[in-house]
Amino acid sequence: MALGPRLDLRQTQSLVMTPQLQQAIKLLALSNLEIETFIGEALEANPLLEAGEVRRENDPADAPASDPAEIHDATPGEGEQALDIDPAALDRDRDTGDGEWGSSLSAGPSADLPGIDERGDDGPTLAEHLEAQVGAAAGDAREEFVARHLIGLLDEAGYLTADLESVAADLGIPLAEAERALEAVQSLDPTGVGARTLGECLALQAREADRYDPCMARLIDNLDLVARGEFVRLKRMCDVDDEDFADMLAELRDYDPKPGCRYGGSAESAIVPDILLSAGKDDGWDIRLNEDTLPRLVVNREYYVELQDGCADRASRAWLGEKLADANWLIKALDQRQKTILKTAAEIVKRQDGFFRRGVSELKPLTLREVAEEIEMHESTVSRVTSNKYLHCERGTFELKYFFTSGVARTGGSADGEGASSEAVKARIKALTDAEDAKKILSDDKLVELLKAEGFDIARRTVAKYREAMGIGSSVQRRRQKKLAGM
Repeated sequence: MALGPRLDLRQTQSLVMTPQLQQAIKLLALSNLEIETFIGEALEANPLLEAGEVRRENDPADAPASDPAEIHDATPGEGEQALDIDPAALDRDRDTGDGEWGSSLSAGPSADLPGIDERGDDGPTLAEHLEAQVGAAAGDAREEFVARHLIGLLDEAGYLTADLESVAADLGIPLAEAERALEAVQSLDPTGVGARTLGECLALQAREADRYDPCMARLIDNLDLVARGEFVRLKRMCDVDDEDFADMLAELRDYDPKPGCRYGGSAESAIVPDILLSAGKDDGWDIRLNEDTLPRLVVNREYYVELQDGCADRASRAWLGEKLADANWLIKALDQRQKTILKTAAEIVKRQDGFFRRGVSELKPLTLREVAEEIEMHESTVSRVTSNKYLHCERGTFELKYFFTSGVARTGGSADGEGASSEAVKARIKALTDAEDAKKILSDDKLVELLKAEGFDIARRTVAKYREAMGIGSSVQRRRQKKLAGM
């Protein structure tokens, strides 16, 4: 075979994000306090940037329209393009869902809500922990890119709730390639992240422990029978004796159904709200960003002209032009970030108007997709906008993710044709257990009966799951606690 130089023409596909788009994605996911730090670094790096005056919340010029559906500050101006996120975006978070086990989101103080848990950012988030490992787990740069995108779609428990076919279609890649990237994510620590169902999460942990034999596989495939306590049937299906079956159940209970909840920071720092909501005129709402923690940026034009006069060579003029372009783009990106956050928050307030007026009993089921479709943005954009953002209202301070909850059907239908939020059901369960007589403790079956009488179509295992998530003991435990309290 002859050796010699030659020219080859090759066509390849690659996923590329511009540095500006990556920065825009990063800005959307940051809280106001994180933006403050980011702006401080930008001021040090760019001599043309200057911090402007911070408008205080009592500034009349700051007040937006009262009806959240008509908040003009929340929509892009004419000729502007929203910083909607390319489906190939890398950052986090995905729609909240109702996990099989674990605790619910904390809420702000209210007559029917628990106190808010103060939370800090001292520890790494789940996304940060996974992204630190993904480079070594991926086979190549393309697989690493897709894996990082999947990490951005994981929810707080570590589950991938997005449809993998839709993800592959968004990225323009074959399904097989998305599956390989998901396998890379599922190989990361903690074991069980990247699962699409509870069964898959437990199966990943069983494989890691080298216990995923055919008997354990059949047990995990029939978790509904485990929940119903049909152990005789399960032993027959798994073809094991009582001792082996007890060991399998003990092993299953040792697995973590929400591996992602180990990460996300500590609970020490006070929460500073990013969005302020107050009652407005004509029975509407005033909604604005908390600008006490959001410095404004301006370009120092006088200093730019002074530097421009002193630029004698082409390199200096190019450097000055680059700094001016960077400064203008950053100011525009921050302005668009504010508009996107306000637009998203306004839609949330509009959808959950009953909650803000009457409490958690009026909280409605809501998903990221519904908000994204209404404001005509990508679902991942809404996910990033609502990540690590807090809204303060008369009822307390709430994470924006709190308003996205799963639903429980209502018997006979509701007035608006919608079900009830799982948070509303949890609040009702807590109210019933708090008000129960020490001599007449309510069993889970009785709670189901009372809830159905109030219009909630809910199963007994769901009541038990919600009760355990709120830290409410069983009827036996509550009877013992109330007996001791009465002594």
